[in-house]
Amino acid sequence: MSPAPLQNKRIMVPRGAKQAASFSSLVRKLGGIPVEIPLIAFRPVPMSQTIMRVLEQIHTYNWIIFTSSVTVETFFSFYGRGKGLPKVAVIGDKTKEAAERENVPVEFTPQEFVAEGFVKEFLHHVSEGARVLIPKGNLAREYIASSLVEKGAHVDELIIYETYMPEESKSRLANILLEGELDILAFTSPSTIDHFMETVKGQQLESVIDQCVIACIGPVSRKRAEQYGLTVHACPKRYTAADMLDSIIEYLNK
Repeated sequence: MSPAPLQNKRIMVPRGAKQAASFSSLVRKLGGIPVEIPLIAFRPVPMSQTIMRVLEQIHTYNWIIFTSSVTVETFFSFYGRGKGLPKVAVIGDKTKEAAERENVPVEFTPQEFVAEGFVKEFLHHVSEGARVLIPKGNLAREYIASSLVEKGAHVDELIIYETYMPEESKSRLANILLEGELDILAFTSPSTIDHFMETVKGQQLESVIDQCVIACIGPVSRKRAEQYGLTVHACPKRYTAADMLDSIIEYLNK
């Protein structure tokens, strides 16, 4: 039997336990060793008058756009389950699955799981004057909202959670890098790169990561990595964890 494609490769999984499970399982199936280091965590913002007002007026929107499973889960922690919603658009399979777990029918999912691709496909479904709600995290991009506004839509962005790096991950990441315990760095968002590099620069560990293979889940993350001067070796055409692992295997087999 031929060896597994990621045999004994130690791969950083930059997610918390809940989000890491499926990614780590894929790594193991391919023979790799997942090293889970939560580089990002999420917490709901406090309930505010703004959030309450938007939720009370949810029936006035034509569309609500969910860009991640975290957004879906956080939104329903505020809104409650079993209530009516406007038409729902999502980005990505995981986001769609999260919505369906809430028994929410999804009207639109783009072929390309990135904001630019979403906008290109979604604009055909939005008429001028349509009201759109985008729940989001504090670090989320404004590209979707600004693009829809340019086409005449009325868009409300509602920050419902904040993204941060767990304190315990900082020292753990530094120790793992110093011990040379990572072969592949897999980044799943620009925020994971920001938090990773904050530790690397703070501990002066730039030379330690020179020997690592670096993979990014999509072009936005790749751009952020390159802004830090990192060389990205693998980046898939379809922006999922499974496709990122396939792109890593393709790079290793060159």
